Amino acid sequence: MRTIKKIHKAEYSPIADLITYSPLPSRGLQMIDPFLFLNHHGHQVYKPNNNGLPFGPHPHRGMETMTFILEGDIMHKDSGGHESVITAGGAQYMTAGRGLIHAEVSSLDFKAKGGPLEILQLWMNLPARHKMMEPAYKGLQKEDIPSFSPEDDKVTINLVSGTWGEHKGAFDTVTDILLGTIYFQPGGELKVSVPAERNIFFYIIKGSLTVNGQEVPYRNLVEFNNDGEELEVKASEESILLFGHAAPFNEPVVAQGPFVMNSEAEIRQAYQDYQQGKFGQWKH
Repeated sequence: MRTIKKIHKAEYSPIADLITYSPLPSRGLQMIDPFLFLNHHGHQVYKPNNNGLPFGPHPHRGMETMTFILEGDIMHKDSGGHESVITAGGAQYMTAGRGLIHAEVSSLDFKAKGGPLEILQLWMNLPARHKMMEPAYKGLQKEDIPSFSPEDDKVTINLVSGTWGEHKGAFDTVTDILLGTIYFQPGGELKVSVPAERNIFFYIIKGSLTVNGQEVPYRNLVEFNNDGEELEVKASEESILLFGHAAPFNEPVVAQGPFVMNSEAEIRQAYQDYQQGKFGQWKH
């Protein structure tokens, strides 16, 4: 069995009127290579005629995002011409690559009517050889994401990327990253084997889970050692887990604001390229 190295509690860090918790990075953990950053927005209920999500146009380079919409919606627009509104149960996958400008806001419908909102965004690194690749975006609704129960009907896996047995995830990622949201009913149990050399991402969104004998409440990120392969997860209450694993890149990481590169010089170049309009033109 894998042993637990440390449990990291998500820090409360609201953005405007958006409730946000962030377990990564934290004072005790910089990254779980290649997973860089997680923001957990909500759960909260917006009133009618609200301002919605506050993420107006901003640039990125050298990394990727996977966004999980549990409740509410998110409208994506970027300088590459992509635009979509993804609703509850859906996900968005964006590869910033050499650079793009994007905005993530609420739809006009959500801002007018309000309602519950819970969204998680995970940043993933790109290896040096892919840092300057062509940007890409894809958004999929709930019905486009494979959903299955591996052992019993008390556990449901929504497989966003990677392969799980004979099941293939909804998105083809640049590197080999498995990601999914796992829903547990009370009494649900899951056994999963992850090769020891791969790093595990394990964040409890809702409820409480016992993993390899240790109980972990929601809004906590579990950091594992790379000393075993087996995980045993049990739920005593209704719970949701954000789960992933990937091989580490073991490359230098220099992150500043929205840019994630391998050196300070590359960060300076990113700012220069952005200021010179090389990330594409923003069309309102």
